[in-house]
Amino acid sequence: MSFDLQEAKRVVIKIGSALLVDNEGRIRQEWLNALADDIARLHKAGKQVLVVSSGSIAVGRRHLGLKGEALKLEEKQASAATGQIRLAHAYQEALHRHNITVAQMLLTPSDTEERRRHLNARATAFQLLSLGAVPIINENDTVATEEIRYGDNDRLAARVATMVSADALVLLSDIDGLYTADPRKDKNATHIPVVEKITAEIDAMAGDAPVGISTGGMVTKLLAAKLAVQGGCAMVIAQGAKLNPVGSILDGGLCTWFLSAVKPRAARKKWIAGSLTPAGSVTVDDGAVNALNAGKSLLPAGVIGVDGHFDRGDSILVKNLNGERLGVGLSAFSSDDTKEILGLHSDEVKEKLGIDRKVEVIHRDDLALEA
Repeated sequence: MSFDLQEAKRVVIKIGSALLVDNEGRIRQEWLNALADDIARLHKAGKQVLVVSSGSIAVGRRHLGLKGEALKLEEKQASAATGQIRLAHAYQEALHRHNITVAQMLLTPSDTEERRRHLNARATAFQLLSLGAVPIINENDTVATEEIRYGDNDRLAARVATMVSADALVLLSDIDGLYTADPRKDKNATHIPVVEKITAEIDAMAGDAPVGISTGGMVTKLLAAKLAVQGGCAMVIAQGAKLNPVGSILDGGLCTWFLSAVKPRAARKKWIAGSLTPAGSVTVDDGAVNALNAGKSLLPAGVIGVDGHFDRGDSILVKNLNGERLGVGLSAFSSDDTKEILGLHSDEVKEKLGIDRKVEVIHRDDLALEA
């Protein structure tokens, strides 16, 4: 059993520095144009695409004239600030040929892990995707408070993939997948096309990071795979150095797929139901109960009571008129705002709070109903 990238509806592609930038700090424009052709192919097939891209420091340091192997933290931050502009422009030019709009999102780990910031980042990404744009995402290296490591973007890509409930995460690497041993050192190493479960034996197959711009390696890729599959996202490691690397995967090229036993939406609901402590609760009427059981979101019109103090993004219980627990979800409003909009319809909510966004108290993707 394997995974077919053709079947994915939402895809995250991770680009490493060594693929995008040469040893002199120049962007490999021909390679990037070919990648843009791949992204356009996915777009034409009706898929949503996000790109997690390394390379800003490697590009920026060249233009700032920073030499030497090791940069100080403030030099890395300055390089990132310079390089991010150039990278964004390069992606814009490459995808403009296909009339595809790009947008830049700079994230930190807390943006994908802290619930309120997670919801905001997720909402921004979804809005961009709904408008047909391709978000180009990077870690916000310009304000990093600890040493920046290029390999972290493997895990950032996995966090992004689970945050947006992606079906597939594509890690483009300097190798065409996982082998039983490091093929650079062992000529008898065997390629593994599918990993259904990441065991201790699989972990032991990871080699050291290659020398050069990238400091990732198979170790960080396996860590990313664990994060991705736990979030219901299949992940593939494929050779990225050649032109049209994603197209090669679509056409059945050599790669390694890591499979997930659950779907993204089910994994997200499991996380909401089992990993978070509710900060409060809402009581809903019978009409809302029927709507929730039909797979719809919880709207203010169906909420008749609020208990406890909670903020946007907090986990809250949902109860029926008898006080019975129906499920748990992430609230899109604080408890104070929820009290203000009890029983109101969408247009009334927007007028009452002076907002111009969706007005679900809990979106159906953020709600885990009890069996």
